[in-house]
Amino acid sequence: MLSFQWCRCADDSVKVVNNQQKTKMLWVTVGLLALFFVAEWSVGLWSRSLSLQADAGHILSDIAALVISLFASFLAQQPAKKKATFGHQRIEVLAALLNGLGLLAIATFITWEAIQRWQHPAAILGLPMLGVAVLGLIVNLLNINFLHPHTHNDLNLQGALLHIIADTASSVGVIIAALAVHLWDWWWADVAISLVVATFTGLSALPLVQESLKIFLEYAPESIDPLEVEISLKSFPGVVQVEKLHIWAISLNKVMLCANLTVESTTIQERDRLLNKLENHIRKTFHVAEITLQLTSCKKPSVLPIHPLFNQDLVLMLSPNKAN
Repeated sequence: MLSFQWCRCADDSVKVVNNQQKTKMLWVTVGLLALFFVAEWSVGLWSRSLSLQADAGHILSDIAALVISLFASFLAQQPAKKKATFGHQRIEVLAALLNGLGLLAIATFITWEAIQRWQHPAAILGLPMLGVAVLGLIVNLLNINFLHPHTHNDLNLQGALLHIIADTASSVGVIIAALAVHLWDWWWADVAISLVVATFTGLSALPLVQESLKIFLEYAPESIDPLEVEISLKSFPGVVQVEKLHIWAISLNKVMLCANLTVESTTIQERDRLLNKLENHIRKTFHVAEITLQLTSCKKPSVLPIHPLFNQDLVLMLSPNKAN
C-alpha cells in the first residue's frame, strides 16, 4: 500500500512539473510573438506588403490561440468535481478545434485579400519587407524549438505548434517574395506567396479540426478497431457474447471503454478473476485508460419447486362442494 501511494505521488509530481514547463514555454512563445507582431504589422503597413500584413494577421491569431491554450491548460488541470465528473480535459480539445477553425478563417481571409491585390496592384518596398521576414523566421524557429518537445499526447499544443509551423512557412514565403520585389520589382510575387501561404495554412488546419471533431462526436480512436476488441474479448474462455461495446476518447491520450459481456455461469470468485484478466488484457493491448465491464450469466437461476398445496386453487379449496 505504501509503495503504491509513493508511486502515485511521484507520478503527480511529474505531471505538475510537466504542466509548469508547458505553461512556461507557452508564455515565452506568446511574449516573442507579441513583440514581433507589433514590428511586422507596422512595417507591413509602411511597405504596403500584402504577404507581410497577412503574416502579421496570422501572428495575431497565434497569440489568441496560445492564450486560449494557456487558459484551457489551466482548466484541464482542475480536478473532477460536482457535475464535471470527467473533469475539464475536453476544454483542451475545444481550444484545439477553435485553433483549427481560426487557421481556416485566416486562410480564407488571405485568399480574399490576394484576389483584391491582384485586381488592384500597389507599389511595395521590398527591403523593409525582407528584413522583417528574416526576423520572423528566426522568431518562429525559436518558438518551434520551445514547443515541439512538449506536444506529445497534447492535442492543444499540437494545434499551437501547427500555427507556428504555418507562420514559419509564411516567413519563408515572404522572404522569397521580398527578394523578388526588391531585385526584379515583381509585385505579383507578393500575391502569389500569399496564396501559397493561405493554401498551406488551410491544409495544416484540416487534420486538427478532423481529430477534434472525432473526439467530440465520441468516435473510437483510429488506433483501436471496435471489431478487433470484440473478437479479442470473445477469445477468452467463458465469454459467450459481447454487447453494447462503446469506445470513445475524453482527450487525445485518455480512451474509455464499456461493454456488457455474457459469460458462462460461474462462481463469484471465478467471475472476478475473469473480469481482472479482461481488464488487464484491454489495458495492455489497446491502451485504454478507463474500463467498465458488466458480466452477466447466460444461465438463469433454477426455480425452486413449489409444494403441490400451493398449486391448488384457493377458491376451490374453500368451496363447500369441495369439502363434501
